[in-house]
This record gives sequence, C-alpha cells and structure tokens, in this order.
Amino acid sequence: MDKTSIIGIILGLIAVGVGMVLKGADLAALVNPAAILIIFVGTAASIMISFPMNTIKRIPTFLKIIFTDKKSQDLKEVIILFVKLAETSRKEGLLALEKELKEVNDPFLASGLQLVIDGHSTDFIREVMDEKVYAMERRHEEGALVFSQAGTYAPTLGVLGAVIGLIAALKDLNDMATLGHAISAAFIATLFGIFTGYVLWHPFASKLKEKSKKEIQVKEVMIEGILSLTNGESPLIIKDKLSAYLSSKEIVALQEEIQTDEKAEATS
Repeated sequence: MDKTSIIGIILGLIAVGVGMVLKGADLAALVNPAAILIIFVGTAASIMISFPMNTIKRIPTFLKIIFTDKKSQDLKEVIILFVKLAETSRKEGLLALEKELKEVNDPFLASGLQLVIDGHSTDFIREVMDEKVYAMERRHEEGALVFSQAGTYAPTLGVLGAVIGLIAALKDLNDMATLGHAISAAFIATLFGIFTGYVLWHPFASKLKEKSKKEIQVKEVMIEGILSLTNGESPLIIKDKLSAYLSSKEIVALQEEIQTDEKAEATS
C-alpha cells in the first residue's frame, strides 16, 4: 500500500476538521446530503460525460495504482543486469542470451532481449520498444486526465451547490436565525468541491504522472541497454552509458555493488 496517499488524505481531513473547529464552525454541518449529492454525484456525472466507457471502467485500476506501492525496478539492478548480459554476449555471443532470458521477469525487457536474440537491427528494435513505451505513456496520461478533469469540475460544482443553497435560503427572509443557518449550509457544497478538487482529484492525477515518469525512465534505461547489446558494446561502456540516469551517490553505490559481485564470483 502506498502510505503517502493514505497519510496525505488523513492529513487533509485533519487540516479541514481542526481548522473548522478553531474557526468555531460545527463539524456536524458537514453532514449535508444535498451538498454530498451535488459534489460527488455531479463530479461522477461530469466524468462519465467527458470520457468513454472503456476509460470509466479503468478508474478502479487507476485508483489501485495510486494506493498500491508497486515496487519499481531499481535502476542500479537493471544496469548490473545489462553489464552481466554484455559479459555473456561477449564471451558466448548474442544467442547465449537465450538462456538468460528465462531469468528475466519483466515482460518489456524480455521482449526486447528476444528481438536482440532474433537478430533484428537496432533501428527496428528501437522503433518497436519506443512504440511500446509510447502506448504505455498514453494509458497513464489517460488515467491522470480523468482525475485532473474531476479536480476541475468539483470546485465549480461547489459554486453551483452554493448558489442552489442560497436560492433556497433567500426564499424566506423573515426568520433571520434560520436564514443564517441556511446560508452557512449553502457553502458546505463549496467546501466539499474545493476539498475534493485540490486535496483528492488533482493530487491523484499528479501521483499517477509521477509514477508514470519513474516507470518510463526504467524503460528508457532498458531500451538503451538492449541497443548497446545489439551493437556489441563492452560491459564497461554499457555501465558508463546507463549510469547517466543515476545520481552521483547512486553511481558510487552501483560501483560498489559491481565490485562486490565480482569478488563473490572470484571466490566461488
């Protein structure tokens, strides 16, 4: 589970709740069925109008990505793998990579290595792999756009809810006590709209975009590694080339891991 998503939502609820108490507002005012209906059902209606059904059906999948802490592949491990693959291909040839293919769990990497083993050109391999990354990026952008649009609609629906509440409140100006309560209740919809828009939906979209960027970066490293294997580059060149994606601290850690693996192989 992605703890940052859960913690962020809890902090947002605490901020609004405690803030209302400090301002002297009654938390019971949040129990407003009309405001809940306008904001949540209205936002759902807007999203369904904006997107086709096949995208709507994928919303649970998008939410799962947001709240699931899927462990992304460590770039250092990917680079180390390519260094080992380069050593194998230099000693035994590219066809020897077929036995290493059984140990690869990532479908994207496995498909790329299969293209190398099959003897395709670097241009063809890059075209195929780039197309896969592009298709994945488009799917991720679609998910982010759903929540980004929800974040745009919700605050506006909040204003709509406030207007509806004020229309109901101003129909009778004789009882000022009731009028004050009605006006207060009218703005609950605005509160819900702004809260869901800027504490839930827009941040959900940002998280999807951030997770997508990290996944794409890993895929880019894999593509460069696969092309380097196709070109017959040395393990040292591959390590130096792919290390460009790492920070200086990560490069030091990578070198230490490689040296540790070399010592372990030497003693075995």
